[in-house]
Amino acid sequence: MPNITTLKCTTCAKEYQPEELDYTCPICGPMRGTLEVLYDYDQLTKDLTKASLQQNHDFTHWRYLPLLPIIKKEYIQPLSLGWTPIYKTQDLAARLGMKNLWIKDDGRNPSASYKDRASSVAVVKTLEKKAPTITAASTGNAASSLAAFTAVAGLPTVIFVPQDAPKAKITQLLLFGAKVLRVQGSYDDAFDLCCTAAEKWGWYNRSTAINPYLGEGKKTGAFEICEQLQWQVPDYVFVAVGDGCIYQSLWKGFKEFHQIGLIDRVPKLIGVQAEGASPLVRAFVAGRDTAEPVQTDTFADSIAVGVPRDQVKALKAVRESNGRFIAVDDDEIKKAIALLAGKAGVLAEPAGATGMAGLMKMAQMSEIKSDESAVVLVTGNGLKDIDGVMQASEQQSVLVENDIADVAMKFKRLP
Repeated sequence: MPNITTLKCTTCAKEYQPEELDYTCPICGPMRGTLEVLYDYDQLTKDLTKASLQQNHDFTHWRYLPLLPIIKKEYIQPLSLGWTPIYKTQDLAARLGMKNLWIKDDGRNPSASYKDRASSVAVVKTLEKKAPTITAASTGNAASSLAAFTAVAGLPTVIFVPQDAPKAKITQLLLFGAKVLRVQGSYDDAFDLCCTAAEKWGWYNRSTAINPYLGEGKKTGAFEICEQLQWQVPDYVFVAVGDGCIYQSLWKGFKEFHQIGLIDRVPKLIGVQAEGASPLVRAFVAGRDTAEPVQTDTFADSIAVGVPRDQVKALKAVRESNGRFIAVDDDEIKKAIALLAGKAGVLAEPAGATGMAGLMKMAQMSEIKSDESAVVLVTGNGLKDIDGVMQASEQQSVLVENDIADVAMKFKRLP
């Protein structure tokens, strides 16, 4: 396996060979025994350099192949993902009292979600392991992402979603050809049922945290930020948090680039949860290493997680990065959706805008200095949950007659 040395348990630190395990440490169990993929970092200092990247014209996340757990490159699917745009937003920065602010729009991936980074790797691993079917539990984004890649690969796919998953996301799943099971219950119920089914029928499990390889795809967002900002690492990176997988993966990415000498410092990572689904915020504030389950209540469905599955890694990462977990309410998320659309031209779903809401909150509380820089990661496009996005709009369309005089009269009344 190229450059991979071992899989290491986050809790007990026991190391395994990649062929020994598919999922979690059997000693610590599925919640605390999440595994970290480790590489030959000495070799990577030679294989992955600024010079080699400059000469690499594959502007997808596969440009980082030496730091990805891929054995058979022929199983990589042709959908183009990664290297999503990053915009410097002067007007938006000025409104928040900052000089340097960038918005990275991962809603530009094939299924309009950051989760494509993970699914692309999961499909390769499924094919490498010759598993008959792949399955996942999801609030919608991870599922539609997986279904897009399995449609191209011709892999049978079974998806478990909570019964109230947004219609747009379920529609994506069905059109991509996945078998969709809407579970009467929450995302956490769907997650547990999916894991039971995977074990019973031998399906490959793409579910967050259970599978150690998902974070390897997600960490590429950190790599891209470093390259796209010409190796000038920002002071802060803001991102929405549900299970904690994207958060801990970003931190792993920054750490690895620092370890092999591509960057000379790392950012502080600010993980932002919806107030109605904030178990990691509570655990962080209380100084705990694990989170207690909560009942969720937020319109940001993609992060409506009561039992964060990657909590051990995420809580470890927040302290290592000298970062924070903070909570924002739904009204703050709606304001962030409107601000991103109106000032940056980026349409974000509620969860996708939650990182922006966290930055707005910290800026309003004067917790960010004017000369500090930040990147906000938008993790999903607003068209994936148009009903949620519509709640952020204060404008209404106006019906006019097919007459210019009526247009003139009503136009004057518009705010």
